[in-house]
Amino acid sequence: MSMFPVDTLVAYVAACLLVVVSPGPDNILAISRGLSQGRSAAALSAVGAGLGIMFHTLAATVGLSLLIQNSPAAFWVVKAVGALYLLWLGYKALASGKLISFEPAARLPLSRVFLTGMLSNVLNPKPGLFVLAFLPQFVDAARGPVQVQMLVFGAIFAVLTALIFTAMGSSASKLARWLSKRPRVIKVVNIGAGLTFIAAGLSVLTLKQRA
Repeated sequence: MSMFPVDTLVAYVAACLLVVVSPGPDNILAISRGLSQGRSAAALSAVGAGLGIMFHTLAATVGLSLLIQNSPAAFWVVKAVGALYLLWLGYKALASGKLISFEPAARLPLSRVFLTGMLSNVLNPKPGLFVLAFLPQFVDAARGPVQVQMLVFGAIFAVLTALIFTAMGSSASKLARWLSKRPRVIKVVNIGAGLTFIAAGLSVLTLKQRA
């Protein structure tokens, strides 16, 4: 018996694709980096998000996510930190209007672009709870070690996240020249991105602990 049957892999990849392309703070961040700083920044933000998915996968595999889910204090702390970080990103985008900017002074070091992309995922408990609920649906103890299956499925999810976010950001970078001549459009896009982060942060605050 194969540990990863083809039909299971196809169903899993299809589900992952639907999740990854759904609008959210991580792909919005990758797109914004592509618009303002080009393909390299978009790719680094995307890789950071992918590593964030892998972090949640490792946490779920060793039982940390389950511990947080069942501990009111730990769950509240993680939820508060994640929500505040997303709200802060939203506030910065609205206050400065420079999440997407074509001014050289507004560009971030690539190391910071990568770190922000990773932290926006790692500090958001929603991906962690999603991984905890999503991955086990495709795991079967009869096919082999559960931990190995969890890690492989998580790695697939992480790689797809990084690749698709990179493609989104790279495609957005092609609009940079057009947008650079339209400051009003840039302002609207920054407002939309800021509101997306704020909405994500508020949705994290509404998360309820489930046994």
